[in-house]
Amino acid sequence: MKYTAIILLSLILFACNTKEEKEKTNKPEVKKEKIVYEFGFKLNDFNVVHDTIQSGDSFGKILGEQGFDAAKVHEINERVKDSFNVRDIRIGKPFTLLQDKKAPNSLKVFVYQPDKMSYYVVDLRDSIPLVYKKERPVVIKRRTIAAAIDGSVSSTLAREGVSAALAPELSKIYAWSIDFFKINKGDKFAVTLTEKYLEGGEYLGVENVEASYFEYKGKKIYAFPFKQNENQKRVDYYDEEGKVLKNMFLKAPLRFVNITSRYTRSRFHPVQKIWKAHNGTDYAAPTGTPIMTTASGTVEQTGYTGGNGNFVKVRHNSTYATQYLHMSKILVRRGQHVQQGQVIGKVGSTGLATGPHVCYRFWKNGVQVDPLRQKLPNSEPMNPKYKSKFMTYIAPLKKELDSVSLAKFGE
Repeated sequence: MKYTAIILLSLILFACNTKEEKEKTNKPEVKKEKIVYEFGFKLNDFNVVHDTIQSGDSFGKILGEQGFDAAKVHEINERVKDSFNVRDIRIGKPFTLLQDKKAPNSLKVFVYQPDKMSYYVVDLRDSIPLVYKKERPVVIKRRTIAAAIDGSVSSTLAREGVSAALAPELSKIYAWSIDFFKINKGDKFAVTLTEKYLEGGEYLGVENVEASYFEYKGKKIYAFPFKQNENQKRVDYYDEEGKVLKNMFLKAPLRFVNITSRYTRSRFHPVQKIWKAHNGTDYAAPTGTPIMTTASGTVEQTGYTGGNGNFVKVRHNSTYATQYLHMSKILVRRGQHVQQGQVIGKVGSTGLATGPHVCYRFWKNGVQVDPLRQKLPNSEPMNPKYKSKFMTYIAPLKKELDSVSLAKFGE
């Protein structure tokens, strides 16, 4: 009898447990709501509307659509105008409305994003509107990449996940030592850089270039930014031996163009249809492309002739002068001092020209010469007293470039 009672009790307990297990199994699992914070607010507490500014939209119109009458809109505009110029709202820019969950048309917060880095908040929860601007947290990450040229520098960088905006930055660094039109497929380069990201992971682009090399004509040309002293504002670039990369003259007066005609003593003129000397170098580019002076100096002449079209001539020193022909527009005046790389005009086809280009002419001691064959002077070299400091500074940077390159290319 005793054993029978124990068995019955066990069966009852088993049945109860099975029932409880079934109830647990059949009971729907309640998922916890994910807590989301943005713009400094817990979005879960609001009805959230994300939108973009459309043609015809204004701050006042958006408030009106949210139930504010004209008098209230005017009052809010007056309250916020010193901190937030509502007229600066632009088509295509995102904005967010945080509405009361219990009354969806009751706007509590308006957020406007003029760019990826910042946003304005107009807090309407109190009787007196509160407005302020916030900067988004930015994360800086550092890495070194190595790649072989396949297509353009920009497209090669893009395949490495780097902003294409780095390409013109590299062209500036190497403007005095590399002709980017002569870089071949398979030529290699490596760059150590820092990049900016929003805290959520969105890529914002390149922050800084710490070191780089470009393979050019079989040689690695290194570039390390370095200030010789703390008071120096300008950063110069030097190679691995401490030699300055910056020459007195740029390689060309345009960026990313093609040479269509070189300096020669005998060329068949495409307009005049006769054989004659061509004392310049022609660079083809679309009309309006900026033309840069290749070295600092003083504008000696500007004007127009039937053959040269609109032109500018710059005197650099007692030895060198340069001239730029066929401009569509002249942007400097006679006697004006210009800095190396400054835009002095726009590409055109004025004068004797079959299409838009700039004819670049180069004088040495009053005689026109071929600039591509000149051994031109460098800028001011590094002061010897900083050489040791520089070599110590670049040693780990160069080692990092070389090791990443070795891992990538096995050489």
